[in-house]
Amino acid sequence: MQSAWETSSASMSYEDMQAWNAQLKEVGDQYQGLMQDLLARMVPTEAAGSIHEDMRKSFEAGAQALMKNPALLWQTQTRLLQDQWLLWQQSMRALAGEQVAPLITPSKSDRRFKDEAWTQDPHYASIMQQYLLFSQMVEELVESLDGMDSTQQRNLAFYARQIVSAMAPTNFLSTNPEVMRRTLETRGQNLVEGLARLREDLENSAEGINVCMTERNAFDIGENIAVTPGAVVYENELMQLIQYAPSTEKTFKTPLLIVPPWINKYYILDLRQDNSMVKWMLDQGHTVFLISWLNPGPEQHDITWADYMQMGPISAMDAIERACGEKSVNLVSYCVGGTLTASTVGYLAGTRQADRVKSVTYMATLQDFRDPGDIGVFLNEAVLQGLEQTMQLKGYLDGRSMAYTFNLLRENDLFWSFYINNYLKGEMPSAFDLLHWNTDGTNLPAGTHAWYLRHMYLENRLVEPGGIELDGVKIDLRKVSTPSYFVSTKEDHIAKWNSTYYGALLPKGPVTFVLGGSGHIAGVVNPPQKNKYGYWSNDTLPESHETWLENATYNEGSWWPHWQDWMTQNGYADVKEMVPARQPGQGKLDVIEPAPGRYVKMTIPEVLSEIS
Repeated sequence: MQSAWETSSASMSYEDMQAWNAQLKEVGDQYQGLMQDLLARMVPTEAAGSIHEDMRKSFEAGAQALMKNPALLWQTQTRLLQDQWLLWQQSMRALAGEQVAPLITPSKSDRRFKDEAWTQDPHYASIMQQYLLFSQMVEELVESLDGMDSTQQRNLAFYARQIVSAMAPTNFLSTNPEVMRRTLETRGQNLVEGLARLREDLENSAEGINVCMTERNAFDIGENIAVTPGAVVYENELMQLIQYAPSTEKTFKTPLLIVPPWINKYYILDLRQDNSMVKWMLDQGHTVFLISWLNPGPEQHDITWADYMQMGPISAMDAIERACGEKSVNLVSYCVGGTLTASTVGYLAGTRQADRVKSVTYMATLQDFRDPGDIGVFLNEAVLQGLEQTMQLKGYLDGRSMAYTFNLLRENDLFWSFYINNYLKGEMPSAFDLLHWNTDGTNLPAGTHAWYLRHMYLENRLVEPGGIELDGVKIDLRKVSTPSYFVSTKEDHIAKWNSTYYGALLPKGPVTFVLGGSGHIAGVVNPPQKNKYGYWSNDTLPESHETWLENATYNEGSWWPHWQDWMTQNGYADVKEMVPARQPGQGKLDVIEPAPGRYVKMTIPEVLSEIS
């Protein structure tokens, strides 16, 4: 049977051959330029070098464990031979025209093999099954290894998965039917454009490749995303404070302060008007303030966790008092912004200022880092020392490196799918606001991030009474009496709920824990009108997260109204104390500039002076 490539080649005219030769020359030129680009990046940083060494040690430990178990080695080899024999028999029958059931099929969530050629063409069906059988064998083999501790096994499983995912036939021109068709249809123009895009993405990357996930110029902050009206009313060297314009005639007396993460930018909470949490909170009657963090560079080298606390939420609360005359706020926090907020609430409790916070909400927030998930692969002592050396030299961790690392946690969806689309098919990614946000990263100051990784992720010291000290105050979250609302998400791979739950067991004050559906973003940014995902609630807080879920009640729709009911029914947002709506600039703080402000618009290349 002739391949599509061979059939097409046999019918080519002289003009076709000339066109192909021209395209192949262009491909060659682009490839040569790519190699030059790559050669300039051959020397890894200390962080990358330590990860490579950790990978080597993980595979070495796995090999030693396998050699100590000859029965498992024999079983694996025998199974591999049997699978290959059965697959060869099946392929022969399929080539003879017989209908045969596949030995293995991809999972429903695996979108790599959606093209009908993977099931209809015996050649591609055989390639797919061979890969899936190998992938399954590797996964089960790693799980079966004895003599490795849980950390070693987790690391080996992660690294093995990365290699197996990279080996997928979909990632190569000659074994991807969609790419083959596209190449024939365009006479290789897809490869020319793909290589050009690869070089462009490589130029915009710090370490690894930050693949372009969305049309670069489709979104403009303040024009078609982050457009909720408001104004910057306070700023310092680390943040701008936005006060949003009210959307109701009266608002709750107690203002609301949102503390977002500084890993990525705040506007995940204000993407579009139909999914903006900021707008929804305004519509519920809250006076909403939000911290917009600076995108830091080398100048912020020595900024500490305590500086983030003092120049972030504490300075914001001081500013809000001048703007509204209110001494207390309701705090809402997200991800690492929540970890900072927990530290802040602990600090206020330790300095007898707990009454400055009427309630605190933690969205997808780790306080107990007992299970950091796959990101923990990059956070052992050796890797952390490499990261610390890199940050010490530069003064910051490049946010593009962080983005590349996080994308590898979901490598097929967040890396290889775009690799195929952009570089093999030569197509432009579509415009998608969420992916625009995902690629609009921020740097991380050396002094803050190194401390955070070591004290939180590696040593899990925030849960220890006095485990961390901020500006002379030993933080003890068990002394926090502020009412707390925790919401986590069931499929979160960044702040896993089997860890976030245990943060809810720390405060001595009243605590409500809710578990949303979906993941770290979609489960949090889940507007009620979409009626998606649902959430679990439970009025009790047993000692284990499994017991909590066993006795929880599932509720349809978004958790947002549940949170609003918690706020109003407990009087943290008191319906009996409504005040005339406050406009930015009405109080003792003048308007500095319209929202979203300057800080959020600064990109990493601009911060690092990589562009003029």
